Amino acid sequence: MVTKTHLWSGNSALDERIHNSIVDTTVSAKRGTIYDEDGQVIAQEVKAYTIVAYLDSSTVDADGNPDYVKNARKTAKKLKTVLKDIDVDSVTKIIQKAKKSGKAQTELGSGTKRLDKSTMKKIEKLDLDGIHFTETVSRNYPTTPYSSNLIGFASYDEDKQKIVGQMGLEKSLDKYLSGTDGEVQYQQTVDGDVLPGTTKVIKEAQDGYDVHLTLNSNVQAAVESALKETISDNKATSAWCVVMEPETGRILGWGSYPTFNQNKHTNIPSFTDNVTEMAYEPGSVMKALTYATAIDTGVYPENKTFQSGTFYYTYDPSTKKITRVNYSTEYPGISEAMGNNFGTITFDQGLAYSSNVGICELLANYVNYKKFSKYLDKFGLFQATGIPYVNEVLGTKNVDMPTSYLTTGFGQGSSITVIQLVQAYSAIFNDGKMVRPYVVESIEDPDTGKVIKKYSTKVVGQPIKSSTAEKVRSLMSHVLDDGASGEKFKMDGVDMIAKTGTGQIYNTETGEYDENTYTSSVMAAAPEDDPKVMVYWGMVSDNYLNYSAEPFQEVMKAALVAEGISGSNDTSDTSSTSDDSWDTYSMPSLVNHTKSYAKEQMSGKSVNVVYIGDGSSIIDQYPDAGTPINTNDNIFLMTNGNEITMPDMTGWTRKDVTTFAELSGISIAISGHGKVKEQSVEKGKTIDSNSQISVTLS
Repeated sequence: MVTKTHLWSGNSALDERIHNSIVDTTVSAKRGTIYDEDGQVIAQEVKAYTIVAYLDSSTVDADGNPDYVKNARKTAKKLKTVLKDIDVDSVTKIIQKAKKSGKAQTELGSGTKRLDKSTMKKIEKLDLDGIHFTETVSRNYPTTPYSSNLIGFASYDEDKQKIVGQMGLEKSLDKYLSGTDGEVQYQQTVDGDVLPGTTKVIKEAQDGYDVHLTLNSNVQAAVESALKETISDNKATSAWCVVMEPETGRILGWGSYPTFNQNKHTNIPSFTDNVTEMAYEPGSVMKALTYATAIDTGVYPENKTFQSGTFYYTYDPSTKKITRVNYSTEYPGISEAMGNNFGTITFDQGLAYSSNVGICELLANYVNYKKFSKYLDKFGLFQATGIPYVNEVLGTKNVDMPTSYLTTGFGQGSSITVIQLVQAYSAIFNDGKMVRPYVVESIEDPDTGKVIKKYSTKVVGQPIKSSTAEKVRSLMSHVLDDGASGEKFKMDGVDMIAKTGTGQIYNTETGEYDENTYTSSVMAAAPEDDPKVMVYWGMVSDNYLNYSAEPFQEVMKAALVAEGISGSNDTSDTSSTSDDSWDTYSMPSLVNHTKSYAKEQMSGKSVNVVYIGDGSSIIDQYPDAGTPINTNDNIFLMTNGNEITMPDMTGWTRKDVTTFAELSGISIAISGHGKVKEQSVEKGKTIDSNSQISVTLS
């Protein structure tokens, strides 16, 4: 017989177990995911595991065996074999202190919380008595570093019991990403069990919104690789790179170095995002804006010449007139960079050679103070661009004194930000229309697909006429000529324009400019006649003469590919073909065709075809038919064969590796960033779904 009444006392057995306990509990909202333009996950909430040590000596496992920590130090040492960052003494003391105070269990402190599943499994294999896990959540960045200073990071807040944005977009978008926690109420028995049928939802949890960015995964990978190379090869203290569509303001790539691993954010080398939070004197890359001012105001001396060398001058405070003289005065003479003297040259040549004296001549004899100051403002310098959700500093406008007025014309004396300069140059590359940069594409509800916020092109001014922009672009094309200041940056087969910059760095401690450290940079766009993409790359280093242009070229090529702009094998020297040139093709449809047919279709295309399996028919392909493919791209064709051999992945991108893994169904552990340098399984070895394969990118 089953009854709800206690047979001896007559009391309700159910009432006895309820213990008059009504419990309110929080249902945590899931934090939204951040995606790039291609739908690749940049930041996501994942399950995590925190170690809990059982200390009560009466604790037993399911088989009745003792299950508690017997030896604190021995346990800590064993954990150290997996958790390299923990301190054995600290963990030992935590366990001993908890035991002494009579606690039945304890967490183990820093380095033992919110571990990923892989780490948790490794610890389980140690088979340590008394070591267990509680499930929690953490923020994971699967492709880190990925514009780390822009994206920032979020971490678990013990007080708020949730993941909270701490830096970058994770912080500025926190109210959209975090969601709203829910609340559930239920009755609890004496044993702490939920009484069936009593659960009541007080408030539904609203998961956080997803954020979609404009960043292109391939462009960003090139940016990360290029900046890593920039730092290592030049012993640079910092570097930056921005890739943007000048017609739309969409940012495809954004990098600031030194960077950091967002999954391990305890030692961040710099919290400053060099793109928006670093006010710097940009150097000669400013000269195109000064030229644009002279051209737009109708005073540009089209066919006149000037004498290079050193610009000595006098100044009349009453008229603000600067007059060039041939002798030293109380004002410091302004010389060409590196002591150059180009002789008598035209003003057009002045930009190609990056002449400081040419700028001084323009500002002293053609462009007056009021107009120059006005155009600096029209170009949006020394003011926030208003890029959504990104913190900005403003820089300092310093043009009131004659020397700073002249030097600002070639990028010294006044400070701006990288993002301000990118926005200003969009006017030159976009027929006079200046567009605001943006990196957040949309904020969306993941459950309904509803777009909460959407961002698009915003024209924020037209500082110069279309004809002015066209003229400046024409002048910039000669910056890449042989013997000109940007010669090293030219790319065979690419119709590109550019302006280089070398800037001195003001030392706030000494009150003087550093004699050894400079900013080196290049602002470029392609194609010349109708730019679709612009790249601004730069660094701070004492290697300002002999640095390589390859990091910049790597990014520019990726940007052109992303925009569907192909290179050409045609060069000025028809006797040779450069390895830097490339072609673009359309990927054919190969699924349900024979391998022989596929080989025939791919012949003549300078791409690398990777066949997966030993079959004779193609059952899957990457990329899809109709997708643009470029010289040296990896193309993956899955056959109907069962035997798969390990390819040589050296030089592959992360995307290449994941594509191979997805098509083959074989898991591959990927570490690092950049391109594959090492693989754990040698080329030609037979592999299957049980194979343990790892690759290292660098």
